[in-house]
Amino acid sequence: MSKIVLSKQFIQNTVKLALNEDLFPDGDITSDLLNNNKIINCNIIANENALVAGVNFAKETFNLIDNKIRFKILKNEGSLVKKGSKIANIKGNAKNILMGERVALNFLSHLSGIATKTDMLKKKVGKIKICCTRKTIPNMRVVQKYAVKVGGGTNHRFNLSDEYLIKDNHIASSNIYDVVSLAIKNKKRKKITVEVDNLSQLKKIIGLNFETVLLDNMSIDGIKKAIKIIKNKHEIEVSGNINQKNISKYKNIKIDRISIGSLTHSVKSIDYKLEI
Repeated sequence: MSKIVLSKQFIQNTVKLALNEDLFPDGDITSDLLNNNKIINCNIIANENALVAGVNFAKETFNLIDNKIRFKILKNEGSLVKKGSKIANIKGNAKNILMGERVALNFLSHLSGIATKTDMLKKKVGKIKICCTRKTIPNMRVVQKYAVKVGGGTNHRFNLSDEYLIKDNHIASSNIYDVVSLAIKNKKRKKITVEVDNLSQLKKIIGLNFETVLLDNMSIDGIKKAIKIIKNKHEIEVSGNINQKNISKYKNIKIDRISIGSLTHSVKSIDYKLEI
């Protein structure tokens, strides 16, 4: 499993924003109706098979609300679990646990959804890397890309300054050869990826000194023709309408990476419940 380490401070700050969204301006007025001294023992349970991600965000949710709540992790990050598995045991003040329930489950559900889908896609293509993109929920990019790594995937660039990625609209605004040449001249130790959607564009830049060709929305036949033109001169990445139904078609093609925006922008959350 690939890993990316998030600091405790980062997790705290992220969870604080989520709690403020849920508890501002007047707290949990329904849970306030409960007996302040009531202690409960409950479990977070998976309602479907999953690859677990986000446990530390769930734990920090309850810790920030009430540091006397005991949160025992039963399944660690990256664990494959079956429907009905207990992910964590929680014991503490009933009102405070219920106050944090939804925020904790939201983190766990969303991140597990990303990790589970990444793991499933990765298993379909063997050694080919599965990459996420910048198609992320605003202010959630680091968290979502973390979940991709938990699922065994690879992160594309985090921001616009991580690497040169020359895409269709850059090319439409200029000349592909000139833009790529200028990127090479100004490289500053940054990786250069050039997106092409046809063989004509590809032929114009073959021989230039850059790292990766991104074949976008090409047919399988078009990709195979492009590979023959590239001849191991560049890393090859493909993208565009690739999903769990068709991704297996790419397994035996000589490509290095597949980038999939839906890993982060439209993934299905995993269903968890908190059961007393």
